[in-house]
Amino acid sequence: MRASWVILTLACAAHPMAAQQASPLSAIDWLSQSVVALPVEPVPALKPDEQPVASTADVPQVTVTALDAPAPAPIGLLSNDITGLPATLWSASTSDTLVPLMRSARTDTLPAIQDLLMTLILAEADAPTGNRADGPLFLARIDKLLDIGALEPAMALLEQGDSLRPDLFRRWFDVALLTGQEDAACKVMGESPSVAPTYPARIFCTARSGDWSAAALTLNTHRVLGDISAEEEALLSRFLDPDLYEDEPPLPAPSRLSPLVFRMREAIGEAMATQRLPNAFAHADLRSTTGWKSQLEASERLARLGAVSEKVLFGHYLARTPAASGGIWDRVEAIQRLDLALTARDPSAAATHLETAWPAMKDAKLEVPFARYFGQKLHELELTGPQVIEVGLLSSDFELIAQAAPNQRFVMLLAQGAPSGAKTDREIAIQAAFEDAMPPAELEAMARNGALGEAILHSFDTFNSGVAGDLTSLTDALAFWRFIGLEDVARKAAIQMLLLDRPS
Repeated sequence: MRASWVILTLACAAHPMAAQQASPLSAIDWLSQSVVALPVEPVPALKPDEQPVASTADVPQVTVTALDAPAPAPIGLLSNDITGLPATLWSASTSDTLVPLMRSARTDTLPAIQDLLMTLILAEADAPTGNRADGPLFLARIDKLLDIGALEPAMALLEQGDSLRPDLFRRWFDVALLTGQEDAACKVMGESPSVAPTYPARIFCTARSGDWSAAALTLNTHRVLGDISAEEEALLSRFLDPDLYEDEPPLPAPSRLSPLVFRMREAIGEAMATQRLPNAFAHADLRSTTGWKSQLEASERLARLGAVSEKVLFGHYLARTPAASGGIWDRVEAIQRLDLALTARDPSAAATHLETAWPAMKDAKLEVPFARYFGQKLHELELTGPQVIEVGLLSSDFELIAQAAPNQRFVMLLAQGAPSGAKTDREIAIQAAFEDAMPPAELEAMARNGALGEAILHSFDTFNSGVAGDLTSLTDALAFWRFIGLEDVARKAAIQMLLLDRPS
């Protein structure tokens, strides 16, 4: 449902709110040092009692913008018609406020909140006050996608900026490394000295182009000059001539992980398992060159975060016949049996296999991708039972499923937007948000004054506090989303909170 926006014109002052969540490990901590900043001439200090004077008569560089020039185009992948969010999403806020909020937004939360965060990141919107379109908030949006592991939209968003700007190229280079597109990235690096590649990156790309002799010469030259650390030299030497080190023990764990280090270690036969690495590295296991089990584990991990679609996940589940049993293989077999029954339109077999598949997906915390993939098919077979209803309520057709259900439990009424009969404390807090509860004054003021994106980012913390047990915050977050037109988000988040077993 597209959000129906009301023009908010009240002149209320917005009050600053402190982010409640500590900043998680950011992508900036593992990005390859693939580029370096160009040297800057130092400014000499003034001598005591010396008046500041110019050291040169050169005219400084000045950026001029015509007063009637068109504003920079909003950057984003999803149009306002799709998201329901206005282009002025960030306009009345500052990057100094927005960037920390974006970086601290949690990714290990309910799918409805993950979806809203992704929509916020990808929405077409004007830049914050006083910033260019691809300024600090743009980088923070990309870094959050990298934190989530959503590399495909990160790459698409990067292509809307100046890809030859070093800070943007650095991110583009790493996405390319993790998705097997390093040759394209190396070609750009070779053709564009302005991105200022570091020596390890330059040596890697020279070797990838086939000029191994030039790569070895570059390594030896800069080893002597002290431009390359001992750790970098050890890895690059093995990358350039792995046969020379065939009988040597494996290299120690890297002191600093990066996609460049990850890819070179993979190339020398010392690949690193991705399970404990940042989410973005799981994409390396989605490539066809990896084993099926690794592909399955990576797709489950990324689908759990909303980083890949349910089609990617179930494409891996249905790719081939499992040759083993136990663990993930039992889950694959259950999914394949259910898929066969649904394809054959056999209600009896589908109901039987759902009894195995649904608990398996609940154990894997993949209920919502399962519901999105199979919900409509189960509905078309007119299956009944509590599991079918639960799947339906977690699918995109939750309201339709609730209307067709024979009982009127609280969660069914919630799915229709009019919950009543609340019994538990959590249900009472949810019901209040759908009755007469007002949104928090601070968030309302932000929304009314054009700082809508900032208010939504704050609302994540409010909702997370509600999940953790602060029921007033739960009511506040749901009431705020309804106030700004995000009715579906409020319903989905509340339904998932009631049906999914998730830690706070």
